Amino acid sequence: MPSSKNEAAIDLSEFRQGWRVLLLSVVGIAISINASLLYGFGTLVVPLEQAFGWSKSEQQVAISFLFGGAVIALQLVGWFNLRFGMKRMTVASLIMLSLGYLATTQLQGSVWSLYLAFAILPLIGMGALAVTWTQLLSLWYDRNRGLALAIGLSGTGLTAATIPQLMSWGIEQWDWRAAFVILALLNLLVLLPLTLLWFRISSSGGKAAQERGKELQNLPGMSFREGMRSSKFWTCNLALALVISSIIGMVTSTVPMLQSKGLSASEANLIFSGFGIALIFGRLLIGYLLDRMWPPVVSAVSLSLPAIGCLIYLGGTVEFAPLLLAAILVGFGAGAEFDIAAFLVARYFGLREYGRLFGVHQGLNTVASALAPLLFAFLLSRTGSYSPMLIYAIACSLIGPLLLLTLGRVPRFEPTPIAAHP
Repeated sequence: MPSSKNEAAIDLSEFRQGWRVLLLSVVGIAISINASLLYGFGTLVVPLEQAFGWSKSEQQVAISFLFGGAVIALQLVGWFNLRFGMKRMTVASLIMLSLGYLATTQLQGSVWSLYLAFAILPLIGMGALAVTWTQLLSLWYDRNRGLALAIGLSGTGLTAATIPQLMSWGIEQWDWRAAFVILALLNLLVLLPLTLLWFRISSSGGKAAQERGKELQNLPGMSFREGMRSSKFWTCNLALALVISSIIGMVTSTVPMLQSKGLSASEANLIFSGFGIALIFGRLLIGYLLDRMWPPVVSAVSLSLPAIGCLIYLGGTVEFAPLLLAAILVGFGAGAEFDIAAFLVARYFGLREYGRLFGVHQGLNTVASALAPLLFAFLLSRTGSYSPMLIYAIACSLIGPLLLLTLGRVPRFEPTPIAAHP
């Protein structure tokens, strides 16, 4: 039997075989449309206001259209992957998305042209959404799937660090159109070549089968109908939707809440920086633990930490240290949530219909993400206090994780990773 030391060790053989896929997925997630436009949107607001007279509040609605388009795209991409093959869909999507970005430079005077563009872009780029890259990682990694997903999804940190700066530079050199040209070039000159070189479902199976999408049809796992009828699938959906709604609400409300306590803007933002650091650390640590412990208990413990953070906020303290600790606890849960979702869907429902099932799951979570800030704003306007919001977040951060504990033992239909057998 393997020793505990060996159980704790990282299986480097998977990373030696799949490092190209891992790097490709990091870049793919970093350049994906939802990440790029979400993190880079702030650089466009003032230039678009100056160019067209659209108010900041009018422009914010575009993000809702972006999420709406993504919800529809997530329901379609799994089916198209099965029908045409993942690589073919991804390549076609990158080309179409690049053309879509270039077309967006032709925005007209009505703000509805912006809304329409943001709704269409995720649809024509559906094959390059994060679901594709998480599915690719799940196909290549088995023993270190959680850690591989965590590393891949850390690409959003790369987005936050680089995309806004690149877009801002382009706008300063030319005008707002340069931001969309830069996004198009990133897809065409960076991600597309890497995809053509490194995108591979497995190291076996034959080129023709992979191109036709047959590589997904023979994988063990639930059918789409079985997954949709599974009570565990809907338990997972409900649990993680509750958690994500509380976390997204906290993300948008923490800084103004801290300022309402009497902290300066600089102090509030310094405390919130602990959220970002904890997000990265939490993502990697939880990814590592998911591979080595019973997934529901790792998920439940990590996703309940924001409840403790919210309790600290609710206590009314204005001391720097406990408020920083609260931000770290919320950030830890935020970093773990997406990794846990991708991991649980792959483990409990298999890889056969991962794209479609994870698409449904992420579609529901996207709706929860879009509605949470509206709910928090409603609670604040009705009560004038952040306490109801915090109570809601605490409840969601406890009920959701407890529901995950009902998932039971991981099914045995999970295959040996295709990549491990050349």
